[in-house]
Amino acid sequence: MAAITVRPWLPRAIALALALCLSGCDIGYVSRAAYEEMRLLWNRKPIATVLEKRDLSAAIRARLETVLAVRGFAADKLGLNVGGAYRTVTDVDSRAIVWVVMAAPRDSLEPYTWWFPIVGDVPYRGYFSHDDANAEAAKLEAKGFDTYVRPAVAFSSLGFFNDPLLSDLLALPRVELAGAITHELFHRTYFLASNVTFDESAATFAGSRGAIAFYSATEGPNSADAAAARGIFDSDLKFSLFLLHEEARLLRLYRSGLPETEILKRRQPIFESIASDYGRLKPTLSGLERFDLDKEKINNAVLLNYLIYFHDLRNFDALYRLNHADMRATIARIIELAKGSPEDPFGAIWRASRDAPPAAPERVAK
Repeated sequence: MAAITVRPWLPRAIALALALCLSGCDIGYVSRAAYEEMRLLWNRKPIATVLEKRDLSAAIRARLETVLAVRGFAADKLGLNVGGAYRTVTDVDSRAIVWVVMAAPRDSLEPYTWWFPIVGDVPYRGYFSHDDANAEAAKLEAKGFDTYVRPAVAFSSLGFFNDPLLSDLLALPRVELAGAITHELFHRTYFLASNVTFDESAATFAGSRGAIAFYSATEGPNSADAAAARGIFDSDLKFSLFLLHEEARLLRLYRSGLPETEILKRRQPIFESIASDYGRLKPTLSGLERFDLDKEKINNAVLLNYLIYFHDLRNFDALYRLNHADMRATIARIIELAKGSPEDPFGAIWRASRDAPPAAPERVAK
């Protein structure tokens, strides 16, 4: 009989699952999550070993080498807690690993939340079955909520494990891949419980600005990849400002004191106007498929999905300018401010960045 090898992460995974269950979570749900995490970890392979394959395509080789280079840059130049994350890769198919359910009242942009140990209140819940996700959404709709079900191709253990790179991410262009890895490494470095909007928006900023820093340092500020990274970040800022404007229109209605029936009647033309506004904006944007607002019928839950990831990016960028375009110092300052004001981290960022010099187009030498 062959000997059974106990991998070092297995006891930690089992202990975490038990702790979550004892804290009152759905035992079946947590057990499934633990199983899926274990499956991904069990099947990982060192990227260095994969790179030794002679039949590896040039495109995949370049992306894997990019992941390793971004890891090193994030640790050495950005001060992120890289640990053993993304040194390995796990083969997965192209289907969603998790289906995410989001919900919001029909007359409010306050998200419906689920509580989990460690991370606190979270405005979404992941399911490993599309049918299960749709069933949860149907229950919430019956209670009067707007809902949104979206696929997710990856999830982070927030530093509890050395997460592998999932092979489906290798379909991303190299510039977007660098941003995605930096985004996830920011989560590994800092996560503010019960404030996912801050966590995701800060990580969006760190990922996009981090990609610019990476390609400027490794290929030069005049390189095509550095220029593409700047284009993605500019798109993030444009989209963030667009969402801020559209959110304000809806909040004026939702806080008007009108009867709910009147609010629901008046919100529909606003949704249609948002879709029209976005149709004009989208051709000017570049980057990940996050700019897909036109692929869903707009409701509060759909909008919240984007508001969570792109909130107040201009204030993060003002802090960057105040720190003399030093991304390592900016990341450290973001974390410092959030730790000092966990109840209002966006307010802390705004107050700290008020003396920043005006934004100016980034220029490189010709």
